[in-house]
Amino acid sequence: MNSLLAMLSAMVDGEYDGEYELLGGTKSDIAFLWNELSSMNALLEKLAAAEKLDVQVQVWRDNIRELSYDIEDCIDMFMQKLNHGDAAKAGNFVKKIIGKVKKLWSGFQMANQIHELKARVVEESERRLRYKYNESISTAGKVEIDPRLPALYVEAEKLVGIDGPIQNLMDWLMKDDSTQQLRVVSIVGFGGLGKTTLANQVYRKIKSQFDCTAFVPVSRSPVIKKILRDLLTELGSSKSHSSSDDDERQLINEVRAYLQDKR
Repeated sequence: MNSLLAMLSAMVDGEYDGEYELLGGTKSDIAFLWNELSSMNALLEKLAAAEKLDVQVQVWRDNIRELSYDIEDCIDMFMQKLNHGDAAKAGNFVKKIIGKVKKLWSGFQMANQIHELKARVVEESERRLRYKYNESISTAGKVEIDPRLPALYVEAEKLVGIDGPIQNLMDWLMKDDSTQQLRVVSIVGFGGLGKTTLANQVYRKIKSQFDCTAFVPVSRSPVIKKILRDLLTELGSSKSHSSSDDDERQLINEVRAYLQDKR
């Protein structure tokens, strides 16, 4: 979306050095698209940070993404036609006239397409206001509690029939302990079978054998920055990571640096 907004802004500001002329009200339509899509983009960024979205909001998000792709394709196609027509500048008078006619026709086609795209943007904008997506996003994820959280606090003596699976997982993870080979064990199954409880019990039993450990639950709609901050906290990093300004790359580098030469 950001690349599209930059492209629309450049077209409105006339940064293409006269390579084209926008016909009729096309320039005002593009300015309208830029304003509306800028507002929608801010909402899309909120959606990206939300862990759970209403189905209706998801449909709206997907519509906006598809719409932005269509607008970008329209502009790209128009610019390609203009660049292709520039070859006529070096030809004779007739070729120049033909090139200008093609350019005007391309501009007319773009004007019609932009007008249709504007109508779609207006429709999505009205839908956003009608169903108050901003309000539903602001409250999303604040009431519902991750159903896996209680599993993190279940005591081992209260569990029945779990000793065998715990031992099997420990054997798979810790066999040939002298090697430094990384291992991944996946625990799969339907919800409520006790996958998180099992993983947590294995974690508690073997964590003392490592220099640093972390147990970080991940939701179905993960927020990468939150996962990385939780990971650093679990690992015991002394630096505060509560700021939302942290860059993902910076957080990844901090995790790598902290784990360097550790088991």
